Amino acid sequence: MTPPDTLAASSLNLLLWVAGQHGADVPALSQAIGFDPAATAGPDARVPIATIQRLWPLVMAATHDPYFDLHIGGHINFATAGTLAYVLMHAPTAGAAITQLCRYQDIACQGVRTFQTPAAEWPGGIWLNLELTSPAIVHPRYVLNSELSIYLAAFATLTGQPVVPKAVRLAYPRPADIREHEQTLGTTNLVFDAPFTQVAFDAATLALPIPHANPALFPLFEQHAAALLAQLPTQQPLTLAERVRAEIVRLLKGEAPTLAAVADCLHLGVRTLQLKLKEAGHTYQQLLDAVRNDLAQRHLREPHLSITDVAFLLGFSEPSVFVRSFKKWTGQTPGAFRR
Repeated sequence: MTPPDTLAASSLNLLLWVAGQHGADVPALSQAIGFDPAATAGPDARVPIATIQRLWPLVMAATHDPYFDLHIGGHINFATAGTLAYVLMHAPTAGAAITQLCRYQDIACQGVRTFQTPAAEWPGGIWLNLELTSPAIVHPRYVLNSELSIYLAAFATLTGQPVVPKAVRLAYPRPADIREHEQTLGTTNLVFDAPFTQVAFDAATLALPIPHANPALFPLFEQHAAALLAQLPTQQPLTLAERVRAEIVRLLKGEAPTLAAVADCLHLGVRTLQLKLKEAGHTYQQLLDAVRNDLAQRHLREPHLSITDVAFLLGFSEPSVFVRSFKKWTGQTPGAFRR
């Protein structure tokens, strides 16, 4: 039997929390869908997508807000989104943050795939596409509206200004009144009954800068990186391998730094760096793996980080790839190491 599609239990808990802020009876809602928050408190806890689908119509009724799904983004503090917020805040531009968001969404939820395609109508722009992939999603409007609401609110937080799409296409029927859609989504260029759900951003929007993350907001990750850097010797000049490791630590924020990026930081050519490392008995991949291994073990000792979070933070495209790599490094899976 094929296992059901799932999503992080934290996402369901977040929906319940926001509903509670709107006056809904959270214990009653949890009981109605057979959900026990205490049983899904761990960072790696998952719930069937069918469970949150049962919750959506109940939440819409309990909050007495017919547009609750469109409004949800305005009630979420993006800075509390943990690893995802940390990584996106380290992206240089809104466009780079969208690229990272697509990566995280694809590996964190089995029901929605988020990806980019070029927007020919706006040279240099993109369509951000949302594809529902799970047959368990029986309320697509709630899912699509809430995802778009959260994305637009997150982009506004990241850039410090409203991020206005050029157009929005929605793959569900046109409601009788679309004024709330226009206000929440920030555009009157709306198309309903579209084949796909898409949001268009032009080149100017993608180029919006993102201020540097406040390290005090995420001391845990900074602390782990600082601890690794502190292990480097201070009484004598660093070896080339130690300098490379230090640059990897500094650059490893949700995306594995390339050899070219590290060489640039060290003011060396790529080929020169490769040859010098080889002469010293190292390869760049070995040093990258060593840093990832050290950081992985530190992150996994923190009870609030899921294995998916750790995989993404270390720049792995899939949690399964991280699991295989960690087992190669340590002889055990991340879950076994955590236990």
